[in-house]
Amino acid sequence: MDLQLENKIIVVSGGAKGIGEGIVRLLAQEKAIPVIIGRNAEDNQQLIDALAAENLIAHAVEAELTQPVECQRAIGEVISGFSRIDGLVNNAGENDGVGLENGSYEAFMQSLHKNLVHYYLLAHYALPALKLTKGSIVNIGSKTAETGQGGTSAYAAANGGRNALTREWAVELLPYHIRVNAVIVAEAYTPLYEKWIKSFDDPQAKLKTITDKIPFEKRMTTTEEIAGMVAFLLSEKSSHTTGQLIHVDGGYVHLDRAL
Repeated sequence: MDLQLENKIIVVSGGAKGIGEGIVRLLAQEKAIPVIIGRNAEDNQQLIDALAAENLIAHAVEAELTQPVECQRAIGEVISGFSRIDGLVNNAGENDGVGLENGSYEAFMQSLHKNLVHYYLLAHYALPALKLTKGSIVNIGSKTAETGQGGTSAYAAANGGRNALTREWAVELLPYHIRVNAVIVAEAYTPLYEKWIKSFDDPQAKLKTITDKIPFEKRMTTTEEIAGMVAFLLSEKSSHTTGQLIHVDGGYVHLDRAL
Protein backbone atom coordinates (compact mmCIF):
# COMPACT_ATOMS: atom_id res chain seq x y z
CA MET A 1 0.00 0.00 0.00
CA ASP A 2 1.24 3.46 -0.88
CA LEU A 3 0.66 5.51 2.26
CA GLN A 4 1.43 8.73 0.37
CA LEU A 5 4.04 9.82 2.89
CA GLU A 6 6.63 10.78 0.32
CA ASN A 7 8.67 13.83 1.41
CA LYS A 8 6.67 14.20 4.62
CA ILE A 9 8.80 15.45 7.51
CA ILE A 10 8.13 13.10 10.42
CA VAL A 11 9.82 13.67 13.79
CA VAL A 12 10.52 10.47 15.77
CA SER A 13 11.81 10.80 19.31
CA GLY A 14 14.11 8.00 20.40
CA GLY A 15 14.28 6.95 16.77
CA ALA A 16 17.74 5.41 16.68
CA LYS A 17 17.05 2.07 18.36
CA GLY A 18 14.32 -0.40 19.18
CA ILE A 19 10.75 0.54 18.30
CA GLY A 20 11.86 3.97 17.16
CA GLU A 21 14.36 2.46 14.73
CA GLY A 22 11.64 0.25 13.28
CA ILE A 23 9.44 3.29 12.76
CA VAL A 24 12.23 5.33 11.16
CA ARG A 25 13.15 2.47 8.82
CA LEU A 26 9.58 2.00 7.59
CA LEU A 27 9.02 5.72 7.14
CA ALA A 28 12.20 5.94 5.08
CA GLN A 29 11.02 2.99 2.97
CA GLU A 30 7.74 4.85 2.43
CA LYS A 31 9.88 7.76 1.13
CA ALA A 32 9.04 10.03 4.02
CA ILE A 33 11.86 12.04 5.61
CA PRO A 34 12.13 10.85 9.22
CA VAL A 35 14.00 13.10 11.64
CA ILE A 36 15.34 11.30 14.69
CA ILE A 37 15.54 13.20 17.96
CA GLY A 38 17.85 11.27 20.27
CA ARG A 39 20.49 11.81 22.90
CA ASN A 40 23.25 9.75 21.32
CA ALA A 41 24.72 11.31 18.17
CA GLU A 42 26.65 8.13 17.33
CA ASP A 43 23.51 5.96 17.45
CA ASN A 44 21.61 8.51 15.39
CA GLN A 45 24.30 8.61 12.73
CA GLN A 46 24.67 4.83 12.63
CA LEU A 47 21.04 4.45 11.58
CA ILE A 48 21.27 7.32 9.08
CA ASP A 49 24.30 5.66 7.50
CA ALA A 50 22.62 2.25 7.41
CA LEU A 51 19.63 3.72 5.62
CA ALA A 52 21.85 5.69 3.23
CA ALA A 53 23.45 2.38 2.19
CA GLU A 54 19.95 1.38 1.03
CA ASN A 55 19.48 4.72 -0.75
CA LEU A 56 17.04 5.83 1.94
CA ILE A 57 17.02 9.18 3.71
CA ALA A 58 16.84 10.09 7.39
CA HIS A 59 18.12 12.99 9.46
CA ALA A 60 18.74 13.54 13.16
CA VAL A 61 18.93 16.15 15.89
CA GLU A 62 20.90 15.33 19.01
CA ALA A 63 19.02 16.30 22.16
CA GLU A 64 18.59 15.22 25.78
CA LEU A 65 14.81 15.13 26.04
CA THR A 66 14.72 15.09 29.84
CA GLN A 67 15.78 18.75 29.61
CA PRO A 68 12.86 21.02 28.61
CA VAL A 69 15.10 23.55 26.88
CA GLU A 70 16.50 20.74 24.73
CA CYS A 71 13.00 19.78 23.59
CA GLN A 72 12.38 23.34 22.43
CA ARG A 73 15.77 23.55 20.71
CA ALA A 74 15.31 20.23 18.92
CA ILE A 75 11.94 21.15 17.44
CA GLY A 76 13.32 24.54 16.52
CA GLU A 77 16.16 22.89 14.61
CA VAL A 78 13.73 20.69 12.70
CA ILE A 79 11.59 23.65 11.70
CA SER A 80 14.65 25.72 10.82
CA GLY A 81 16.08 22.93 8.69
CA PHE A 82 12.94 21.72 6.92
CA SER A 83 10.44 24.60 7.26
CA ARG A 84 7.65 22.18 8.16
CA ILE A 85 6.60 19.23 10.30
CA ASP A 86 4.02 16.81 8.92
CA GLY A 87 3.97 14.33 11.79
CA LEU A 88 5.27 13.70 15.29
CA VAL A 89 5.92 10.29 16.81
CA ASN A 90 6.49 10.47 20.56
CA ASN A 91 8.39 7.29 21.33
CA ALA A 92 11.43 7.88 23.55
CA GLY A 93 11.37 6.36 27.01
CA GLU A 94 12.45 3.50 29.24
CA ASN A 95 10.80 1.13 31.70
CA ASP A 96 13.18 2.12 34.46
CA GLY A 97 11.74 0.19 37.41
CA VAL A 98 10.95 3.05 39.78
CA GLY A 99 8.53 1.35 42.15
CA LEU A 100 6.43 2.42 45.10
CA GLU A 101 8.20 0.57 47.89
CA ASN A 102 11.72 1.02 46.57
CA GLY A 103 11.36 4.31 44.75
CA SER A 104 11.73 7.91 45.81
CA TYR A 105 10.33 11.32 44.94
CA GLU A 106 13.47 12.21 43.02
CA ALA A 107 13.51 8.98 41.01
CA PHE A 108 9.76 9.22 40.32
CA MET A 109 10.04 12.75 38.96
CA GLN A 110 13.12 11.88 36.90
CA SER A 111 11.20 8.99 35.35
CA LEU A 112 8.26 11.23 34.45
CA HIS A 113 10.68 13.57 32.67
CA LYS A 114 12.23 10.58 30.92
CA ASN A 115 8.93 9.04 29.88
CA LEU A 116 6.14 11.61 29.78
CA VAL A 117 7.06 15.28 30.07
CA HIS A 118 8.89 15.39 26.73
CA TYR A 119 5.80 13.97 25.01
CA TYR A 120 3.99 17.12 26.04
CA LEU A 121 6.89 19.44 25.27
CA LEU A 122 7.64 18.11 21.79
CA ALA A 123 3.96 18.31 20.86
CA HIS A 124 3.69 21.81 22.36
CA TYR A 125 6.64 23.16 20.40
CA ALA A 126 5.73 21.31 17.19
CA LEU A 127 2.10 22.43 17.28
CA PRO A 128 2.45 25.67 15.28
CA ALA A 129 4.09 23.71 12.45
CA LEU A 130 1.57 20.87 12.67
CA LYS A 131 -1.30 23.35 12.45
CA LEU A 132 0.06 24.57 9.12
CA THR A 133 0.27 21.06 7.64
CA LYS A 134 -2.74 19.53 9.45
CA GLY A 135 -0.26 16.90 10.55
CA SER A 136 -0.73 13.93 12.84
CA ILE A 137 0.62 12.87 16.22
CA VAL A 138 1.20 9.27 17.27
CA ASN A 139 2.14 8.48 20.87
CA ILE A 140 3.78 5.15 21.67
CA GLY A 141 2.46 3.68 24.90
CA SER A 142 2.78 0.56 27.03
CA LYS A 143 0.40 -2.03 28.46
CA THR A 144 1.68 -1.15 31.94
CA ALA A 145 -0.90 1.65 32.19
CA GLU A 146 -3.71 -0.90 31.88
CA THR A 147 -2.37 -4.18 33.25
CA GLY A 148 0.11 -3.08 35.89
CA GLN A 149 3.43 -4.86 36.11
CA GLY A 150 4.75 -4.41 39.63
CA GLY A 151 7.77 -2.39 40.66
CA THR A 152 7.38 0.23 37.97
CA SER A 153 5.06 2.91 39.35
CA ALA A 154 6.66 5.78 37.48
CA TYR A 155 6.61 4.11 34.08
CA ALA A 156 3.01 2.96 34.57
CA ALA A 157 2.02 6.48 35.59
CA ALA A 158 3.81 7.94 32.57
CA ASN A 159 1.94 5.60 30.26
CA GLY A 160 -1.37 6.41 31.88
CA GLY A 161 -0.47 10.01 31.13
CA ARG A 162 0.38 9.18 27.52
CA ASN A 163 -3.03 7.58 27.07
CA ALA A 164 -4.82 10.53 28.68
CA LEU A 165 -2.89 13.08 26.62
CA THR A 166 -3.75 11.19 23.43
CA ARG A 167 -7.46 11.60 24.11
CA GLU A 168 -7.10 15.15 25.43
CA TRP A 169 -5.08 16.34 22.44
CA ALA A 170 -7.45 14.64 20.00
CA VAL A 171 -10.21 16.83 21.44
CA GLU A 172 -8.20 20.04 21.73
CA LEU A 173 -6.81 19.79 18.21
CA LEU A 174 -10.07 19.00 16.41
CA PRO A 175 -10.40 22.60 15.14
CA TYR A 176 -6.98 22.29 13.46
CA HIS A 177 -7.73 18.95 11.74
CA ILE A 178 -4.83 17.35 13.64
CA ARG A 179 -5.41 13.69 14.45
CA VAL A 180 -3.86 12.17 17.58
CA ASN A 181 -3.66 8.44 18.27
CA ALA A 182 -1.60 6.05 20.36
CA VAL A 183 -0.09 2.67 19.61
CA ILE A 184 0.05 0.53 22.74
CA VAL A 185 2.81 -2.05 22.94
CA ALA A 186 2.91 -5.11 25.20
CA GLU A 187 5.91 -7.32 24.48
CA ALA A 188 8.38 -6.27 21.76
CA TYR A 189 11.98 -7.45 21.66
CA THR A 190 14.10 -4.31 21.71
CA PRO A 191 17.68 -3.73 22.92
CA LEU A 192 16.34 -2.54 26.29
CA TYR A 193 14.11 -5.61 26.54
CA GLU A 194 17.04 -7.86 25.69
CA LYS A 195 19.13 -6.24 28.43
CA TRP A 196 16.37 -6.95 30.93
CA ILE A 197 15.94 -10.57 29.81
CA LYS A 198 19.67 -11.18 30.11
CA SER A 199 19.55 -10.12 33.76
CA PHE A 200 17.88 -13.46 34.62
CA ASP A 201 19.80 -16.64 35.43
CA ASP A 202 18.10 -18.46 32.53
CA PRO A 203 17.14 -15.80 29.95
CA GLN A 204 15.65 -18.23 27.43
CA ALA A 205 13.44 -19.88 30.03
CA LYS A 206 12.23 -16.48 31.23
CA LEU A 207 11.55 -15.40 27.66
CA LYS A 208 9.49 -18.52 27.04
CA THR A 209 7.30 -17.87 30.08
CA ILE A 210 6.48 -14.48 28.53
CA THR A 211 5.88 -15.53 24.93
CA ASP A 212 3.71 -18.45 26.10
CA LYS A 213 1.28 -15.84 27.45
CA ILE A 214 0.93 -13.95 24.16
CA PRO A 215 -2.28 -15.29 22.60
CA PHE A 216 -1.51 -14.75 18.92
CA GLU A 217 1.20 -17.14 17.73
CA LYS A 218 2.94 -17.22 21.14
CA ARG A 219 5.54 -14.71 20.00
CA MET A 220 6.61 -11.15 20.58
CA THR A 221 5.41 -8.28 18.46
CA THR A 222 8.07 -7.13 16.01
CA THR A 223 9.14 -3.52 15.69
CA GLU A 224 8.12 -3.73 12.03
CA GLU A 225 4.55 -4.59 13.04
CA ILE A 226 4.42 -1.61 15.40
CA ALA A 227 5.93 0.63 12.73
CA GLY A 228 3.30 -0.46 10.21
CA MET A 229 0.50 0.78 12.45
CA VAL A 230 2.33 4.02 13.20
CA ALA A 231 2.85 4.75 9.50
CA PHE A 232 -0.83 4.03 8.81
CA LEU A 233 -1.92 6.43 11.57
CA LEU A 234 0.38 9.14 10.22
CA SER A 235 -1.06 8.76 6.74
CA GLU A 236 -4.26 9.98 5.15
CA LYS A 237 -5.33 6.33 4.88
CA SER A 238 -6.48 6.76 8.49
CA SER A 239 -8.08 10.15 7.83
CA HIS A 240 -11.09 9.65 10.15
CA THR A 241 -9.24 7.96 13.03
CA THR A 242 -8.42 10.06 16.07
CA GLY A 243 -8.32 9.67 19.84
CA GLN A 244 -7.71 5.93 19.60
CA LEU A 245 -5.51 3.68 21.73
CA ILE A 246 -4.63 0.91 19.30
CA HIS A 247 -3.05 -2.20 20.77
CA VAL A 248 -0.49 -3.88 18.55
CA ASP A 249 0.23 -6.71 20.95
CA GLY A 250 -0.92 -10.09 19.63
CA GLY A 251 -3.98 -9.88 21.88
CA TYR A 252 -1.92 -9.66 25.08
CA VAL A 253 -4.02 -7.05 26.87
CA HIS A 254 -7.56 -7.91 25.80
CA LEU A 255 -7.64 -11.64 25.11
CA ASP A 256 -7.78 -14.32 27.77
CA ARG A 257 -4.21 -15.49 28.30
CA ALA A 258 -5.53 -18.82 29.53
CA LEU A 259 -6.19 -19.65 25.87
